[in-house]
Amino acid sequence: MTRKILVVLSEYGYWGEELIGPLDVIDEHGYEATFLTPTGKRPYALPPSKEPGFFDPPLDKVVVDEYYARKTAEVDDSGRLANPLNLEAWFPERPYFNSTNFGHALEEYHTKRDACWKELEQYDALLMVGGSGPMIDMCNNIRLHDVILGFLAQGKLIAAECYAVTALAFARDFTERKSIIWGKHVTGHAIEYDWHDGTGVLGIDHNFKWAFYPLEFILRDATGPDGQFHGGVGRTISTILDYPFLSGRSTQDSRLVGELMVQVLEHGLRRYGW
Repeated sequence: MTRKILVVLSEYGYWGEELIGPLDVIDEHGYEATFLTPTGKRPYALPPSKEPGFFDPPLDKVVVDEYYARKTAEVDDSGRLANPLNLEAWFPERPYFNSTNFGHALEEYHTKRDACWKELEQYDALLMVGGSGPMIDMCNNIRLHDVILGFLAQGKLIAAECYAVTALAFARDFTERKSIIWGKHVTGHAIEYDWHDGTGVLGIDHNFKWAFYPLEFILRDATGPDGQFHGGVGRTISTILDYPFLSGRSTQDSRLVGELMVQVLEHGLRRYGW
C-alpha cells in the first residue's frame, strides 16, 4: 500500500528547499503527498528561496543553490500545489470559554474533532514545512494543533522544519496544557542564526526586522529539564529524531528530514542525532 504524507504549508510563504528536500525523497520512494493549508489557499514559495545564490546574513553564506532554486520554481509554477486541502473547512475550532452554551459547544467540538482524527488514519506521517510564513498562520493555529494531537494520539510520525517546529511547542491538550515535547529532544532555529533585519512574508509589504520570537527559548522551556534543545551551532546539519517527533533546524536539514522519514516508516528508526 502506498504511504501517504500530509504536508502542511503556510499561505504566507514557505521556504523552497524545506519543501523540495523532503518532497524529493517522498517522490523517489513512491509516497503520496497531500498538501494542506490553513484556509485552502494555494501556497507559494518565498521569493528568496527561488533565487540562486541568495546570501543568508546570519550564516554568512549562500543558502540557495541552482538545484533548489530551479526545483522550487518548477513546483511553485506547476499545478501540484493548486488545490490544497482546507484546514479551516476540515477541522473544527474550539469554542470560546465564555461563549453561549459552552458545555454543549465543547461536546460538539470534540465529536467533530474525533471524526477528523478518524480521517487522519489514512496518513502515515505529518510534515510541516518551514520558512517565515508559518509564524503567521501555522505555529499558533488551534486547528493545526489538533491535527498534530491527532497524529500523536495515533502514534504516528510528526515532522517539522525551521520555524514550523514552534507548532510542536504550542500544540497541547486544552485540559492538561502540558507541552507535548516535554522531556523530548528537538532542534530548531538557534539564537545565533536568527535574522536581525529583513524578515518578510508573502502578502504583507513590511520588513519585520528580526524573527517574531526567539524559537530557541520557546523550545528550551517546552522540552523541560528532562528534554533538550539541540541548536547544532557551528554544524551544518542539526536534525533530531525523538519519536514521534522529527525536527530539522533549517534549510540544510531538509533532505535529511525526508530520508529520516523513510527510515522511520520503513525500518522503524526511533532515534537520531542525539
